[in-house]
Amino acid sequence: MLSAKGKYGIIISKVPVMQSGLAGLVTRHFPDYEVSFCRSQEELTLLQLRRANVVIADVSGDFRNPRGSIEHYYSLLGQYRDIHWIFLVSRPLYPLAVELLMRPESTLLSDREPVEGVINAIRAGSERAERISQTLLTPELQEFDEENESPVVLTLSERKVLRLMGKGWGINQIAALLKKSNKTVSAQKNSAMRRLSLRSNAEMYAWINSTQGMRELNLISAYGEAEEWKRTPQREISPSSKNAS
Repeated sequence: MLSAKGKYGIIISKVPVMQSGLAGLVTRHFPDYEVSFCRSQEELTLLQLRRANVVIADVSGDFRNPRGSIEHYYSLLGQYRDIHWIFLVSRPLYPLAVELLMRPESTLLSDREPVEGVINAIRAGSERAERISQTLLTPELQEFDEENESPVVLTLSERKVLRLMGKGWGINQIAALLKKSNKTVSAQKNSAMRRLSLRSNAEMYAWINSTQGMRELNLISAYGEAEEWKRTPQREISPSSKNAS
């Protein structure tokens, strides 16, 4: 059963800005698609899966149980072979994704895939799309700016907190995800700000969205490079929160 517009797609991501970015991409380049959204594969309904022509699933942000999430998709792949499954995969999860998600009806893209890569995968369909994008197959090279940037020395916990904040998560959500107290998460955020010599939340978000911050926190995502983020509504910082610690 097809949608009234002709085709039906599903976007799955826990990150709101990823959802809106991918939705904008599909709307601009594939106006014949109707699109719906889910935060996880558990929210998928039988009706959605029966209608779907393509599913774009972001599996890069599941920190709690990545294997369980990917195994769930593995099960769905076996049941719904008429769907073109496009998975956005972070480099650490690449080996697991190749092991479980490589099927004739699936395509693996990097979570840092250029916009053209996502467009080409959707346009090609499951029969003609590359199984693995060149972005994933190409080894990462350390990039250096012409200007010498001060090295960033953050603990793993501090990086996790700042990365999630850069993806639009609040302190309460991060605490629940990482199974820590709000006080601990706030302390790690403040510690990271001190290491970076940032004096306010406004400066922190400015650093997160800078070229250096996005690279350090691996925040450049599948819907485009840094310039394209400006097209996506960002979370506003209220005056009261700018100076909050």
